[in-house]
Amino acid sequence: MRHLVRRIDAATPVGRDRTVDALRALAILGVVLGHWTVTALVADSGTVRAVSPLHFLPQLTPISWVFQTLAVFFLVGGQVGAQSYAAARARGESYGRWLGARLSRLFRPVAAVLVVWSVVVAALLASGVRLETVHTLGKLVLSPLWFLLVFTALTAATPLVAGLHPLWPLAVVLHVDLIRFGLGGPGWLGWLNVAAGWLVPYCLGAAWARGGLRDRTTGWTLLVGGAAVTAGLVAWGGYPASMVGVPGAAISNLNPPTLASVTFGLAQCGAALLLVEPLRRALRRPVLWAAVALMNLSAMTVFLWHQTAMMAVTAIGLLAGDPLPGLHTMPDGAGWVPARLGWLPVFAVALGVCWAAFHPYEQGRRKRRGGGRVVRERPAVPSGECPPAAVAEARRV
Repeated sequence: MRHLVRRIDAATPVGRDRTVDALRALAILGVVLGHWTVTALVADSGTVRAVSPLHFLPQLTPISWVFQTLAVFFLVGGQVGAQSYAAARARGESYGRWLGARLSRLFRPVAAVLVVWSVVVAALLASGVRLETVHTLGKLVLSPLWFLLVFTALTAATPLVAGLHPLWPLAVVLHVDLIRFGLGGPGWLGWLNVAAGWLVPYCLGAAWARGGLRDRTTGWTLLVGGAAVTAGLVAWGGYPASMVGVPGAAISNLNPPTLASVTFGLAQCGAALLLVEPLRRALRRPVLWAAVALMNLSAMTVFLWHQTAMMAVTAIGLLAGDPLPGLHTMPDGAGWVPARLGWLPVFAVALGVCWAAFHPYEQGRRKRRGGGRVVRERPAVPSGECPPAAVAEARRV
């Protein structure tokens, strides 16, 4: 392992900004831990249904502030997308070829998930499992895909939006919420915020790629300003405090995005920008950088299969007969929280099994070169840019 770490560090180009990969890895971990923490599968009267502990334990709301890290995804995506498109234009590469390279890595692992779960759903229905249970499980598997659809659309629009000031989509979100909540407008209008809301951090990332957002004043302004506005919207504007959807709540900050979730995302982007220099110093340590590089190599696999890992553990646990605390029990008491934390390492082991089975779909097709040696095509990393030499070296070793 020490040898591998040294090889990865030595193979990394000197000019590579390792902090972008680190921020992406942190965002992925936030999503995974967030879903594992605020989603409970409860076995009740022959069915399995999803329940949120935030509905019964509102004191857990700060968890959604820590683990709802989607704005950081789009910040990094905008930065890398704008940077890679500029480089492609400088090379004389066509838009279609650039976009295909950016998105090709998304489709292989998504196809694997859809094929496997189509078989699973068919098997569950054939074995007599209730439709409500199948619907619950299928929804948990498919719910992360909305993010990929939005990310794909914004990536395709990079040439159009790379120079857009973030205040323009922010103004759209503001006016949509004003019409919806202040003037009693139609609820469907909120779905405009799916594009406009996530376009705000994406445009911030594009500005970062152009050399902006480099000073700490900008980071502090986004962090403090975004946090203050979000707190005001929650305290006096009627927005929920949770940054994720809570079943039974009148308003969801995430589905579709509200002004509160967008201003909260600005605060997250500010925090991410302030972390750049500390992360840059920390990632000079070869061990840390190797962990980040390897995490990015399988980021899509982790993102797409973490819900399946949790459901697999839950299903296997049903074989015990009695409901297991923190796994099958209702999350309506303080004792559920430590019990759930005890299951997180088990979920991680199950995710490791899923990774071992399905990460080859993310790595690319096998090709034979001279001498019969089998190698893999070099894939794009999660945000779509060419992988670092460190990743290629790790894969070879």
